[in-house]
Amino acid sequence: MKLLRLVPDDTNLPFMSWRRITFPLSGLLSLLAIVLFFAAGLNFGIDFRGGTLIEIQSKAASADLGTIRSTLGSLDLGEVQLQRFGAPSDVLIRLAQQPGGEEAQQAAVNKVKTALGDGYDYRRVEVVGPRVSGELVQNGILGMLVAIIGILIYLWFRFEWQFAVGATIATLHDVVLTIGFFSLTQIDFDLSSVAAVLTIMGYSVNDTVVIYDRIREMLRRHKRMPISELLDLSMNSTLSRTVITSTTVILSLLGMFFFGPEAIQSFVQAMLFGAIVGVYSSAFIAAPILIYLGVRTQGGKDEVAKADSSGEVATRPAGARP
Repeated sequence: MKLLRLVPDDTNLPFMSWRRITFPLSGLLSLLAIVLFFAAGLNFGIDFRGGTLIEIQSKAASADLGTIRSTLGSLDLGEVQLQRFGAPSDVLIRLAQQPGGEEAQQAAVNKVKTALGDGYDYRRVEVVGPRVSGELVQNGILGMLVAIIGILIYLWFRFEWQFAVGATIATLHDVVLTIGFFSLTQIDFDLSSVAAVLTIMGYSVNDTVVIYDRIREMLRRHKRMPISELLDLSMNSTLSRTVITSTTVILSLLGMFFFGPEAIQSFVQAMLFGAIVGVYSSAFIAAPILIYLGVRTQGGKDEVAKADSSGEVATRPAGARP
């Protein structure tokens, strides 16, 4: 029986030569992501902004969004957003934060129920006050900072400093682009989005660690190979694993994207983007940047060694602590 192979065994892709394109591209995309963040900001969901979320299901075959919108528009509740999800009878209603605290929020929910009548089942009602939403914002930011610091500490003790710095840069690259994705698409940024960012960080670090382990193995086996060739060899030897892992993750996320409930869509969309960016950064950021961080083979005259003003090639193993 012939096994399916997504990647041939004898791949010889020149990953390192592509860094002259991917580095400027990543820098430009990161800059655009930062500009988008400050220009457009994030579309904070009810978790962070405060307000009311009502999930209803029409007893008829399909819910009439036009009728619902006109009915709720006459209630003077401020901004009202409607979104169909799942079955044609399922509708998600988002109400803006009402002045007057939680009692005003509950009064708005009662108004909606009275206006819509008995033609709908009310499956879920969530009310988030301004104080709670403010605490969630602080806790979300704190959680991401703690995760980043924890990853940095792990990488520093797991690898030599060049590898730790490279993995950190690749991880921050993925986080910046993911935040830019939220700013560009304006999909809801809520607690599930924070979970997505943290998951992307873990996914990116895991992929980078696998590649770095292979690079360190190759450094022990090929001590006089030019560093660019060694990195290409390491990347090609892990390419099959990377493709299979990322394909499995993306297929699972696509299933949730097309058939999952609306409540997890911001998480799924961010994860789809992050899975692709994570593979890209591991191959085209984390590995090539080792050249510029001074990783050497014992005798390989790579392009970085040639650029050394002294004209000498380092004799200690790549990544070894001085």
